[in-house]
Amino acid sequence: MNRLGGFLVRHSKLALFGFISLILLSSVWGFQSFGQLKAGGYENPYSDSTKVMDILTETYEESTPEVVIVVDFEDGVDAESSATSTNNLVEELRDVSGVDSVDSYYSLGRPASLISDDGNATYVFVDVKDDVTQATVAAGIADKFSGQYETAQVYVAGFATVTASINSVIEHDLARTEAIAVPLTIVLLVFVFGSLMASGLPLLVGGLAIIGSFFFVWVSTQFTDTSVFALNLITGLGLGLGIDYALLMVNRFREERASGKSVADATIRTVESAGRTVLFSGLTVAIVLASLFFFPQYFLKSFALGGVVVVLLSVAAALIALPAMLNLMGDRVNKWRIIKRDLTPKESGAWGNIARFVMKRPVSVLLVATLALGGLASLSVNAQFGQVDDRILPQSEPAAIASNVIRDRFTAKEGSPIEIILEGASDQQVEQYVLDLSALDHIVSVRSSVGFAADGAMLPQFGPGIETYANGDYQRVTAIHDIDSRSPEGVAITDAIRAIDTSDFEVLVGGSAAVYTDSQRGIEEQLPNALIWIVVSTLVLLFLFTGSVLLPIKAVLLNILSLGATIGFITWGFLDGSIRWLVGDFYVTGNIDTSSTVLIAVVAFGLSMDYELFLLSRIKEQHDAGASTEDSVANGLQRSGRIITAAALVLAFSFGAFATSGVTIMKALGLGIAFAILVDATIVRALLVPALMKLFGKANWWAPKWMKAIYKKVGLDH
Repeated sequence: MNRLGGFLVRHSKLALFGFISLILLSSVWGFQSFGQLKAGGYENPYSDSTKVMDILTETYEESTPEVVIVVDFEDGVDAESSATSTNNLVEELRDVSGVDSVDSYYSLGRPASLISDDGNATYVFVDVKDDVTQATVAAGIADKFSGQYETAQVYVAGFATVTASINSVIEHDLARTEAIAVPLTIVLLVFVFGSLMASGLPLLVGGLAIIGSFFFVWVSTQFTDTSVFALNLITGLGLGLGIDYALLMVNRFREERASGKSVADATIRTVESAGRTVLFSGLTVAIVLASLFFFPQYFLKSFALGGVVVVLLSVAAALIALPAMLNLMGDRVNKWRIIKRDLTPKESGAWGNIARFVMKRPVSVLLVATLALGGLASLSVNAQFGQVDDRILPQSEPAAIASNVIRDRFTAKEGSPIEIILEGASDQQVEQYVLDLSALDHIVSVRSSVGFAADGAMLPQFGPGIETYANGDYQRVTAIHDIDSRSPEGVAITDAIRAIDTSDFEVLVGGSAAVYTDSQRGIEEQLPNALIWIVVSTLVLLFLFTGSVLLPIKAVLLNILSLGATIGFITWGFLDGSIRWLVGDFYVTGNIDTSSTVLIAVVAFGLSMDYELFLLSRIKEQHDAGASTEDSVANGLQRSGRIITAAALVLAFSFGAFATSGVTIMKALGLGIAFAILVDATIVRALLVPALMKLFGKANWWAPKWMKAIYKKVGLDH
């Protein structure tokens, strides 16, 4: 770090403008990523349900229709005028650029399962070509055909339509959020940093990190599906860490200048001390966010990519561009001061007094704070976890209205069938399997939508309304049910189907309910691996930073307690809509989104470690200088308390602005992370940490000799 600081002092202009130029060059490709991002990514690509989807696409040359249209008639679906209107609609849809094929209730033989419960509405299914942007085509269809069409009222739903709607809402939300949050954040930064010149530095760090991250997102879109939601994390985390790291570096620079060091020496010392904390903090946050790579869904993998990249670029900007700027600016960093008082950190003050107050009564403070956080955590006991669907949209969105029409008026879920592939089964085994399947609760009918064997001959019918069809090595069964696929009932019916005895042949169960089930199971199965990764890596890194065995364990346990309180708060707010008075209306599903909860927990844990390191770095510095535990904690909190609180307030505001989004999971993400940050910066850092460190005393810094030897050799504090 000393050599890095020296290089930056000698070559400040080269480092600053070279770094900026590299980021600007990358933006040529980075901004192209926006149109290539997707709103899905909740499926488990390694599951049976995905294998079924692949078989249907490759072997049967079928796919789930990207656009599902409901046509609603006053005279009922069997009226001649209804058939005429639908056929006219179908012909116009076939002429839409990007549409591959169109089928309707009438062209499919008028099956009863395609009629609404009141007999007035039916379906039109639109397949979109693979070589076009399906969401764009779907959005065009929705814009053109939604509303009155001849004798019908038309509602446009389907996966591609919902995706297009989510993309549009998020795009408008980001613009609105930035229009509100950025000016107010700048005002807050001016008061936090004390001068107009200094308040621009976090925008420099955050802006470079955010723009640079878009390039890596673009690279990702060239090889795999990438979620549009990653942009929200990149912007929120980039700005937040820019504030954190800039505040830490600027405060240290001011401190070193106040001690009499030259601008060059102050810059080098800032890189050595605060820069080391930034480096280690960034590594910790990045490693924690990398745990999202364990999960199979590209929704979470996209957040892992976006999070890791923006953290590392924030660190790079804070360690290269920012020190170079400080060296060039010198004391002009305090130019255009808004706060007239001395901006140099004080040796004593409110935060030191709070720490000493806590350490005089550590047991009482520890008990009260733990009970408070534990009480919040208990709110999550009755949480029901699920996956998101169209209901995350504002209920005024046409795609949400159309999806609710399907949900409310069609008992038979024709648009979300259970697709089953049998391999190695004889005709007699297939017959028995189909009869067993049709006997299950909530199965309305069992049939096929293809109808031909490999040789072109019709297969025999094995019961009323039951047909199976073969293609090569496979035989296919399609079951229609009457439940919501993306619900606990969807999991139950999937498990019931998979429990049917099929020991003599292989069965793959797919369809919407199975996709939902496999997605939930994918998260559940990988959650232990992610937790082990987070805990072990955090313990190792914190040991290398502190040389202590106890402090890393304390940090992990306090973070777990804080996360429990956050999940309890989210459960209280979103399970039954209790928080709608604050964040606006949203559809209450009775579930908490599993993926969003995992994301909130991981991001909040990483940011909590960020503040933990800010505090521990100053406490350890005091301890290494010979101060007692009590003085180290008080002086360390005094030196870092203002930084942590100010950074937390601005970061919480940045993420909290997402709560104004029309998309429910963004409301939960923004509010959850903001709540976790504020709890961590106040109750945890100001109360629990001083209380525990007072109780631990000299044990805070204990480690066995062999671990101390490792620390002295490779510890990142040296």
